Parts: sequence; C-alpha cells; structure tokens
Amino acid sequence: MKKQTLIIFALFISSYIFSCTNFIVTKGASADGSTMMVYTNDGEWLYHLKINPYQKHDKGEMIKFPIPGTKEFLEIPQPSETYKKLGFQMNEYQVAVGETTFTGREELWNKNLPLKYWHLMGLALDRAKTAREAIQVITSLVEKYGYGSEGESFSIIDPNEAWILEMIGTGDGKPGANWVAIRIPDGAIAAHANKARIGSFPLNDPENCLYSKTMIPFAIDKGYYNPKTDGEFVFNQIFN
Repeated sequence: MKKQTLIIFALFISSYIFSCTNFIVTKGASADGSTMMVYTNDGEWLYHLKINPYQKHDKGEMIKFPIPGTKEFLEIPQPSETYKKLGFQMNEYQVAVGETTFTGREELWNKNLPLKYWHLMGLALDRAKTAREAIQVITSLVEKYGYGSEGESFSIIDPNEAWILEMIGTGDGKPGANWVAIRIPDGAIAAHANKARIGSFPLNDPENCLYSKTMIPFAIDKGYYNPKTDGEFVFNQIFN
C-alpha cells in the first residue's frame, strides 16, 4: 500500500472535560507504513472543517490578522502560491498539524500579539510540503512577528516524519518565542495532552532536534534556569 499520512479528528464539547489530546504513529510503527495522527479538540469552539483551494498570489499581496484591542491589522506577505488545505489540519502534500495547550508560565503570554497558534497552523499548511518545512514556517513567523498564544504543543507529520514542536512566548511583545522541536524516531509512537512533552534535548543534532538559539539565554536572564546549579536544560520543567 502507498505510504500516506492520515489525520483523524474528534471535535467535541463537554461540560466536564476540557482537554485536547494528540496521538502520533510514525510510519515504522504502523502496519502499512502510513504516518497517522489523532487530534481531539476540547470544544473551545465548534470548528467547521472546510477546504481552502490552491491559490496563486500576486507580488505584494498580504494576509491580515487583527491586532487585539485595536482596529489595526498585522499584514504578512503572501508567498507566490498557497496549497490546498483542509481547515488548519492538513494540506494537499499530506502535511498534518494538531495541537494541545499547556499554558505554562502565564507571564510569557502576551495577548496583544496577533499571531495565535491556529493562525500559525494554517500558515504552515499554506506554505509547507514537509513537516520540517512546517516547523520552519511557524518558527520563522514568530521570530519576525511574535507569538500571541500561551504555551502550545504542536504535532506535525508528513508521510515520512513526525515531530512535536513546543512553543511559549517571551511576554514582552517583541518578536520571537521560546521553542524546541523533536523528531519522533521512526518505529515509535508518541502522545501529548495539555502538558509540555519535551524534557531534555540534544543541542547538536539538527537532524532530530531544532530549537530557538535565544531560548536558553532567555531562561537564564529571567532566572528560570541556572546552568551552574540546575544541570541540563529541561524544557518542560522550565516553561511548564
């Protein structure tokens, strides 16, 4: 059978349970070599899935995002083309994205910044043909325009690779974010549910781990981490 990516949605509202869950299966862990992801949404909103077609864009065309508390907009240039996608979950190249929120240090959540996690998910699917490209799209956008959501764990998969990207803001309204992405080893499965999943991570393995180079200095400056007394840098202990 042709290897493929599969994303399964479970969107629900509950009066008692508010929790998102992602479950990821790499191609080496599935019977037919498919990469799979289950994404449940906690019903914060009732999302209607719709198909956005492939589009070509003129030079200078912009996409606008409202700046909270103002009548102004953040304008981001469109690429020359954007890919066909289903909601903010999957595109025509079988790149799929899910999320769970871990909130983390609330002083790092700047609600006045316009780019929210669901915007980043959609923009990644507009512009990426692989999971690695999706990570690059998301992180380059927050490095330039800032990040306006709380702590977030993203599942990002394609037919060949599966990643978890975790991100939290800087709190000051300036461009940038604190983030780390880990590739799930082929043959493994992974899950996350409203708690940061990534602990320690390799600092010199770009094939399997990507991270913000300003993150560790930021944590030191804020007093979250002391390399002399705290040992190795552990993302979820420091930010969640």
